[in-house]
Amino acid sequence: AHGFAPLPVSTTPPQTTTTTTALAASQVKVAAVATTAAVVAGTAAVKFVFDRPSRTYSNATVNENTVAQEYDAWADDGILEYYWGEHIHLGYYSQEEMERGYKKKDFIQAKYDFIDEMMKFGGIDKDANQPVKVLDVGCGFGGTSRYLAKNLGDQSHVTGITLSPKQVERGTELAQEQGVAERTKFQVMDALNMDFEDNSFDIVWACESGEHMPDKKKYIDEMMRVLKPGGTFVMACWSQRDDKEVPFSKKDKRDLQYLYEEWTHPYFISVQDFKTLIDNTGMMNEVTTANWVDETIASWRHSIWVGVFDPRGWITKPRKYTKTFRDAYCLERMHRAFKRGLMEYGMWTATKQAAPETSTSSSTE
Repeated sequence: AHGFAPLPVSTTPPQTTTTTTALAASQVKVAAVATTAAVVAGTAAVKFVFDRPSRTYSNATVNENTVAQEYDAWADDGILEYYWGEHIHLGYYSQEEMERGYKKKDFIQAKYDFIDEMMKFGGIDKDANQPVKVLDVGCGFGGTSRYLAKNLGDQSHVTGITLSPKQVERGTELAQEQGVAERTKFQVMDALNMDFEDNSFDIVWACESGEHMPDKKKYIDEMMRVLKPGGTFVMACWSQRDDKEVPFSKKDKRDLQYLYEEWTHPYFISVQDFKTLIDNTGMMNEVTTANWVDETIASWRHSIWVGVFDPRGWITKPRKYTKTFRDAYCLERMHRAFKRGLMEYGMWTATKQAAPETSTSSSTE
């Protein structure tokens, strides 16, 4: 019989699966590279745009970049009040709270803690319950004014001034809601040209308003003028570091210029420069200063995280997205500036010198 040799059986696996897998892997790599490139390019584009300040300070009477217009806009959109509550200032974080993690602290409570600590710094006894008249310079929504009125007792009265009509309106509403309308008053007034008589207030309180003042000397002079002899002055203000010994680098100047222009600040000065202005009035006793950067720096990033954890305050307002993201970007830039020592959180307190005794002379004939 004749037979046929069997055909050889191939032991090589099919190439189709291997080729397909390799192609898919290659496509994934290409997609990953493209995605990374897009993210990098997008980030660079956003950074380029956000690094260009959009709200340069203007002291014109009608201008969208005036301090009054800026704070009116914040009052209208409601985002700032949603997250920051009644207080447009940084919060206070103890060393223990920082070690535990600042995000574990209630963001709003940190602001009340700041007020309490600022009162202690100024030697203000909130349990004294004495008849005191307080001026809150740059009062915002009036949160601090109302808190002081509640804590200083029924005999106290707090006047808050701001350039923003919207803030006056909102502050007055909240005072009525909280039952302190009779012991608080909110007015639109320029802190550089106050209508009050000399020696009108027992306490002059200024928290984070000096940053917006185009004339720092006049700002200090006016507050000292309306403070009563023996009265207490206490101020908190973002400050740039003193550059007398170590001049600002080009990067320092660029960073400061951004911080000036994004949130309508004309310029900052140092803690020492403010102290000199206070001393030069010749009205005050010894001035005590401090740098609270360690106690307040957590506020910058904490304010970003509260918006991430609870987006309800801004997610329903698409027209405010750009402004909201700009604000978040500026908060991060602020954090970095304070972290590296370009900025400091200045604190000042002093009492006004007693009025000189007037001597009367009489003559006898």
